[in-house]
Amino acid sequence: MANQKILDQKQATIDEIIQNVKNSSSFIFLENHGLTVAETTELRRALRESNSELKIYKNTLVNRALTSLNIDLTSELNGPKVVAFGSDVVEPIKAVAKFAEKHPNLEMKLGIVDGEITDLATLKKLATIPSREGLLTMFAGGLMGIARDFAICLDLHAKNLEEK
Repeated sequence: MANQKILDQKQATIDEIIQNVKNSSSFIFLENHGLTVAETTELRRALRESNSELKIYKNTLVNRALTSLNIDLTSELNGPKVVAFGSDVVEPIKAVAKFAEKHPNLEMKLGIVDGEITDLATLKKLATIPSREGLLTMFAGGLMGIARDFAICLDLHAKNLEEK
């Protein structure tokens, strides 16, 4: 029989995982085969810059936490997994994808994005989305193009009226 102190520690970890899943917009499962301590520290630093975290949990504890949230990933939780999560939907995914390009030992497997189980193909698509600032710049550029075209139209119309 397990010691009550150990059971309490495990329950605290399960509660932490539940809170991380609930409070995170994206919760990504990664396979880490052979990353050095320095590379893991580099990944943690890259995720911290995007207000995200990297945690290593036992699969059984993650499975218990997800089961209590009515999420079934039992078939996926085999082998060593690492989780990255953050409050932004795209930033942790982009940080992990950028890091994985340079380090083939790290692979994204699947994730929970906005409460939905997300496969690898969708995660890769999300990793290519520009940042919020980039999207706002594109939007502003589009609006400026419309305003420019409207100004040209008005100018041509005014010139047409002057000729008459």
